[in-house]
Order: sequence, then C-alpha cells, then structure tokens
Amino acid sequence: MKKSLIALAGTAFLLLSGGVAAQDAQYAYATYFVCSPDGESRADEIINSSYKPHYDAAVEQGDIESWTWMQHYAGGEWRRVLVVVSNDVESMLDASGALGEIISERTPEAGRAFSSICSSHVDYVWRTMDIGSGTASDERGDAGFTVYMQCDMNREDEADKLMRETIGPVFDRHTGEGKLTSWGWLQQYLGGKYRRILTMGAADHKTLMLTREAIHADFDERKVSRAVETMNEICHTHQDYIWDILIQEP
Repeated sequence: MKKSLIALAGTAFLLLSGGVAAQDAQYAYATYFVCSPDGESRADEIINSSYKPHYDAAVEQGDIESWTWMQHYAGGEWRRVLVVVSNDVESMLDASGALGEIISERTPEAGRAFSSICSSHVDYVWRTMDIGSGTASDERGDAGFTVYMQCDMNREDEADKLMRETIGPVFDRHTGEGKLTSWGWLQQYLGGKYRRILTMGAADHKTLMLTREAIHADFDERKVSRAVETMNEICHTHQDYIWDILIQEP
C-alpha cells in the first residue's frame, strides 16, 4: 500500500520527532521536480534502477540518515520530490553533491533521460524546530497533509511564537489515538518563496480530514482566533500538497 505524506516532506513529515530540541535539529534537502505526466512512470523506473543503489549505499555508509522518492497525489505543479535527510547540513550538502557526480559519471544516459522527463526543479532545505509532536517512523501515519507558506520574513519569529504558544496547543489536543499521529512546524534553511511548513499526519485520509475540521472549529476560541488572524497576516499565502511514498530507505 502506498503511504500518503504531508509534503515533507511531504518533506517535513519525514523528519518529525517528539520534543526535538534546537541543537538536535534535522535537515531535509528536498528537490521538487516538474515532470511530463506521460513520462513519470519512466522517471520512477530510472530512480529505482539507476539512483536507488547509490542512495542506499550512502545510507549504509552513514553519509545520510535516509532518502525518499515521492509522487504527487494532490496539490500544485510539483510532480515528484527527492528528499535526503541528515542531522548535519554541511554533510548533507556534501553527500548530495557527491551522489550527483557519481550518478552523472556512472549512468549518464539515465540522467539525461530523467532530465528530459523532469525538466525543471527547485531545491529547498528544511529544518526541524522545537514545535510539534510525532515520531520519525512508525507513528507518523499513512495519510498526511502539508501546507507550504509564504511569510513576511520580518515577522517569522512572531509566527513561530504564535505556533509554539497559542496555535500549536490546539494541534496537541487533537493528537493521539483516533486523531492526528503527528504534526509539525518547520522553517526554511535554504530555498525559494516558501518560508514555513505546517504538517499533519493521521492513520488514514478520513481521520486526517475529520481531525482537521475539528482543529479549525477550535480556532474559533477567542484567544486562538486572534492568533490565527495574526498568523494569516504574517504567512499570507499558501499551497497544499499530498504525496505518496514510492521509495524510502530505511
């Protein structure tokens, strides 16, 4: 069965761990691809046959913590995403660069074929924060929903404070058995227009959407309502995605 993710990753969703302290932050190098729909299956075959052995070896050697290849289920123009996770951003960037060089040298035809299908991309590096709950593996849930947010850079600390102190506790109340399995708030370390990610995970899509509705109902509480209104002023534009995992190691 395919697993649907909030677009860490889907990206962020792959990273969450309960009570992550600032010094224990994890990083995800996410490359989002725009691909030709009629060639996507071929692109997936190339990743599985020509890229996967090298990325698996990088995990086994400890160069990266994990990697994931996901396909678009719902959302915007991005059709595929490659996510590399590490505890150290410098090592992650070094490993990603080295993997690119190895694949180009050993399977140049596969690389050219892939680029002809997925002809454009955008790179982001996401960083976990001490906001949110969940675990990195078994309890993250099979269904997920991610909100990519454009925010006023001068007020991002204010947005983080609102999530930590006022809005986040609403998500906490809706995390547990029969509710969300995890939720998170991540910051951009490097990338384009999206500055923050809000993630939610659940056992299935029905539970996810029902819990999301219950959370939104709680936003009507007076204190929370004011916080949400301010948050919408700071993070004024968003894009939603749902992803399916095609390959994941470990």
